Amino acid sequence: MSVDVGRFARLKVTRLEDIGARLDAGSMGELLLPARFVPAGCKPGDLVMVFVSLDSEDRPIATTETPRAQVNECAWLKVVSVSDVGAFLDWGLAKDLFVPFSEQRVPVQVGQFCLVYVYEDNTGRLAATTRLNRFIKDRAQGLSERQEVSLLIADRTDLGTKAIINHQFWGLLYQDQLFKPVRKGQRLQGYIQRIRPDGKVELSLYEPGYGKVSDFAESVLDALRQNEGFLPLTDKSPPDAIYKTFNVSKSVFKQAIGALYKKHLIVIEKGGIRLIEQAR
Repeated sequence: MSVDVGRFARLKVTRLEDIGARLDAGSMGELLLPARFVPAGCKPGDLVMVFVSLDSEDRPIATTETPRAQVNECAWLKVVSVSDVGAFLDWGLAKDLFVPFSEQRVPVQVGQFCLVYVYEDNTGRLAATTRLNRFIKDRAQGLSERQEVSLLIADRTDLGTKAIINHQFWGLLYQDQLFKPVRKGQRLQGYIQRIRPDGKVELSLYEPGYGKVSDFAESVLDALRQNEGFLPLTDKSPPDAIYKTFNVSKSVFKQAIGALYKKHLIVIEKGGIRLIEQAR
């Protein structure tokens, strides 16, 4: 059994004591789950999902509290205090997460939120860093185009918005592909649109592929039929107007109405799109 500090584990209860439950953590030995975290009705032999953390003396201990990130993951966390050795972040556990001064790209202040990576330092303690490039790679490995991925929104650039892919790689959402507002620290699902020859990743918030466009084209037809055959939207409409109406990007909308136009189902007028009479 592999049990790691800073990760979730499902462990078996070996015995109950006044101070809590003892859990079998394999080569790590027995871990204490303090009494306040022991589930009601818990008994020896039960399996309990816990997070393995460190107590005030840096000894492994179990908790049923849920941190906002595990080790080797990124999170958007609030600074709750600053001392002469570093800062401490609220990450959902009773014991705050430490960010040494040396791991602060820019000094942080109480009340500020910052994007961090959680790691295990060379003494085995859990810590965080805002120096993300130490851990987040520019060149993707093991990803494929059209793959659905987890994104954590980072900083804006001249080209668009950077995002962290699966806690491992940098990717870019181009500004003209952003069909809804996003904010730093936001978690959402996205897709690999393109992996460039240099390994850098271009992202999309909408599933790529004609099949998706084809499905959406049917939605446009339905909307036209429900609005007397006319919609005040064209390929020149602002992206936010399109998203407000259909919840899709301008790119997908343009592809869909282009497909409908080629099938002679709509005409594109100056002020909108109109359903051809025989398509009603």
